[in-house]
Formats: sequence, structure tokens, C-alpha cells
Amino acid sequence: MQRAAESDQHQSPRIVRSARVARRGRTGRARVLVGAAVVPVLLLAVGCSSDSDSDSASGDETPAGLKETATESATPEVVEAAYAVLPDACEVFAQKTLKSVVPEGAKSGKAINAAEENVTGDCRWISLDNNGVDGSQYRWLSVSLHLLESNAANGPGEDRAYKAYRSKVTSAKSVDGAKNVKTEPVKGTGDEATVVRYDLKKDGDTFKQQTIVVRTENVVITLEYNGAGLAGEKTPDAAVLLKSATAAAKEAVESVEDANDGSDASASASPSKSASKSASKTPSADATKASSSGGSGADVSSDSTREKKS
Repeated sequence: MQRAAESDQHQSPRIVRSARVARRGRTGRARVLVGAAVVPVLLLAVGCSSDSDSDSASGDETPAGLKETATESATPEVVEAAYAVLPDACEVFAQKTLKSVVPEGAKSGKAINAAEENVTGDCRWISLDNNGVDGSQYRWLSVSLHLLESNAANGPGEDRAYKAYRSKVTSAKSVDGAKNVKTEPVKGTGDEATVVRYDLKKDGDTFKQQTIVVRTENVVITLEYNGAGLAGEKTPDAAVLLKSATAAAKEAVESVEDANDGSDASASASPSKSASKSASKTPSADATKASSSGGSGADVSSDSTREKKS
């Protein structure tokens, strides 16, 4: 009888309503008998339920060790990130590389923003081969580093870096005024890399932009390289610029790896890093004669060129 009453209590509202309608069709005497039979049972069921609740609330039946285990499992384990430090952004490229990519600005690397040690860092180089009335070749190179650590609040550093990587690629594709936008993967560079290429006009000059976003473990690297022919000089070949930018991006990945060599953080690094390291080459002089790219670089280029001309 008790089980039947408990089952009645846990039936859905729709089933209970159907049962009540069926009962109304019976004789008055039947309704009285049913009511008389159900009331004591319901009282008994309520009493049993109350006792059961009080027992479970007391917690006497749950072993202390089981409670501790449940509490510990609720706290997720955070895996240590592969990289713990960043190199100086203005020192990620060898002088040979800079001489090839930004020949007239190899020694002019300047920090773009106030860096936060082992969190962010960025640097830029501006090159202007000024030939006066015969025209000039302009180049802009910038590199930005972003390290994302693992912590309980935000999760594994590699997952955070993946999200940042996707976000930066999206931003690179949405520059105002960009024309002929093309996006393609860059092979052999970090764990994943994407190049966003487009043309940008500024004061009548066409800038060829190459933005390469790379994720290597828990570090995201953004390299921007653009070039333009000013005052009637020929616009540089975008394919040549891309080759130079790709080589420079690989060198930036190597710099991050080298900064973490010998540290505990680099012990868990994936084999993909050594693969990208062996694939990286310093850009040749022929490949980098006409290097460039540029959102913000294009803005600066035009203004600085006008100043030098005047």
C-alpha cells in the first residue's frame, strides 16, 4: 500500500489529472470509499518521505572520504603550458634578415607598445630607399608576441592561444579599405599559421600587405610586412614579399623556442616545434628586395615618405 501511494505522489501532473477525472465518473459512494482509503496512506507516505529527507540531510550515511574525493574532482587540473617566457620582440630577427627585409631600416627597430614582461611584446622597423625624383621603395615590418599562460581561471594556455589565434586572423581580414583580400595557410610554421594578403591604397600609392598569424604552443605571433613603390616607383611583387614574410615568421617562432630552451616549461613542447625549426631559413637577398605589407604600416609609410621628400 505504501509503495502505491509513493508512486501516486511521483506521477506527472497530467497523469494525476486523468485519474481525478476518471474518479469523478464513479458513484458518490465509490468516491467516499476511495477518499477514505487514500488519505491515511498519503499521510503515511508523507511521514516516510520526511524521515528519508532528514536522514539524507544529516549526511550520516555518506563516508567522509567520499565527500573529499568529490570535492577534489570538482577542481580541474591545469596542465602547465609549454612556454613560460618571451624573447625581446626587437631581437627576434638576425641582422642578416633585417638587412634583407628592411634594408634601410635594419637598426631602427622600435617598440610599438609598452610591453608586459613575458606576456606581450612588439617591435617595428621602417625602411625607405629614397631615390628622390626616381622614386622610392618603402618597407614596413612589425612583429607582435603574445604568451598565454595556463591557470585555473582561464584554462590551458594552449587552448587560450588557439582562441587568440583565430581572433587575430579574423581581425586581419577586416581592415578598412582592404582590397583583393586572400587568406591561406602557411605550412611548416609553428603549430598553425595563416597569411592574410590584400592591397591598400594610401595617397595614391598601393601597399601590398602580408599579415601572418602563427600559433606555436601557447604563444601567438603576428607578423606584418608591407611594401610600396612611391613617387612613381614600381609596386613590389606580392609573391616576393610573401616569401620574405614567411621566412621571417619562421625565424620568430625559432626565437620563442630558443628563449625557452633549457627551461622546465619547454620540456613538454611538441615535436612540431623542431619540425618548424628545421624548415626555417633566412630569407635570401633576392627574395627580399621588394618586401612589405600593411594596415597600420601603410598609414605610417605615406606620411613618413612625404616628410622625407619635402
